[in-house]
Formats: sequence, C-alpha cells, structure tokens
Amino acid sequence: MAEIPATSVAMQIPPDNPGELKRILEAVLLSAQQPLALADLRKAFAEEIGIDVLRVLLDELRVEWAERPLELVQLASGWRFRTRAQYLPYLERLSPEKPPKYSRAVLETLAIIAYRQPVTRGDIEDIRGVTVATQIIRVLEERGWVDVVGHRDTPGRPALLATTKKFLDDLGLRSVTELPPLEIMNQTLELEDAQESEIP
Repeated sequence: MAEIPATSVAMQIPPDNPGELKRILEAVLLSAQQPLALADLRKAFAEEIGIDVLRVLLDELRVEWAERPLELVQLASGWRFRTRAQYLPYLERLSPEKPPKYSRAVLETLAIIAYRQPVTRGDIEDIRGVTVATQIIRVLEERGWVDVVGHRDTPGRPALLATTKKFLDDLGLRSVTELPPLEIMNQTLELEDAQESEIP
C-alpha cells in the first residue's frame, strides 16, 4: 500500500493558526462567484471548524479589509467580497453595460411584493388599482427577484409571491427588514418619472 505524503494529509486538516485560517477564508471568498453561507464555508475546512469560530474569523476579516477597495459583506444568502461603491464608476468604464431599465409598473409591483409579502396577484391589483399583466410577474421571476412561496387557502388557491434571497443579495441586504422606508421608494419612483418626462 502506497504511503500518503505528509503534505497531502496536512492539507486536509485545518491549521490551528487563526491567521492562516483567515487566509484560507479570503481565498475561498475571493474566488467564489456568489455569496457563500456559513455551511458552505465550513466545507472548505472539512467541517472541522465551528460556526462560532467562522463568525469570529469573518468579523476579523471584515475589519482587516475596512480600508481596502473591496469590502466583506454579509448578505441574505451568505458572505462575499464586493467592490466599494466609490470605485464602481471606474469599473463601469471597463464594461459599460447599462443595467436593465424597468417600467414603473414593474417597480411598483416589486415594491408591493417586497413590503407586503407574501401577496397574491389580486392583492397587488387591489393596491395598485389596475390589472397586473402576467408579463410583469414573469419579468420579476426571470430576474430571480420574486418566487411563488405557497398558495392562499381561498377559492382558486392563488399563488403567494415573495422576494428571494437573490433580490436581497442584489440590493446588498441581509433581510427585508433592511429595506429603506417605503416613502423613500415612492420618492425614487417619482424622481424617475420626473427625469423621464424631461427627456425630449
């Protein structure tokens, strides 16, 4: 039977040096394409490190990166590094893709779902005072921001809609409790309407 090299055994056992553990966490988080939950991060250490230890290491990493262009943030679906807002204009010059523009109807529908969830299509129509086109809900589902989370126990069993973790991740939030007050959302919508009406 072949002898296992000592280096490969050492690589499987997490080091007991907190500094090295943080470097491993950095490598994992910097190479991840999406936020990683604590359970996913534990897998990098063969689950030999407890959740409490991971939280302490992540908090220490967050402090260490406080003065750098990237920041370590906790989102709804986990932890990730992201570029600080003040550096985004420079990155946008390298890939000048414009983010998709959504109609007022789509944004109003999304706001109703976010602030009143879970809601049915009928609830949204009652609040908005107009029929909600199937396409509006489809746009939000395709974006991954809204999903069906159940059905109301009433005739017809209408689908209950709620926002997803991806919606929170895209907004840089951990939970819906971090959403800005509804008045600010309304002001944003009104500002966008005013800007659009000024365009010749």
